[in-house]
Amino acid sequence: MRMLTVALAATLLAGCAGSAMNQARTQAPYKTLASDKPEQVVAQCVQFSWQDETVFGVDAGAYLQPNKKGGSTVYTRSAESFVDLETGATGTTLNYYAKHDDFMAKRRLAALATCL
Repeated sequence: MRMLTVALAATLLAGCAGSAMNQARTQAPYKTLASDKPEQVVAQCVQFSWQDETVFGVDAGAYLQPNKKGGSTVYTRSAESFVDLETGATGTTLNYYAKHDDFMAKRRLAALATCL
């Protein structure tokens, strides 16, 4: 029963994050970046860098999932920040979205930039 409750809670949280991300995608990205590296390598690097507790403290959660339109998405709890990664002809395109233009959004962008 406890496992069922945990699974249900995780599903509900993923649904909330998904709707927040879909709403954010209707606007222009906070920043668009490009990399010569393969999409999966960049995505794993971003996920790892966003999980650094020494940089982000208790807010150091990052999750990687396939994107419905191809590519992948790395996102934080409640989708406060997320990045869509897509493979293109010249490499990987990264569209970074942040719910708030604050210190944490800039810190996540800086961590993301180290993966390019």
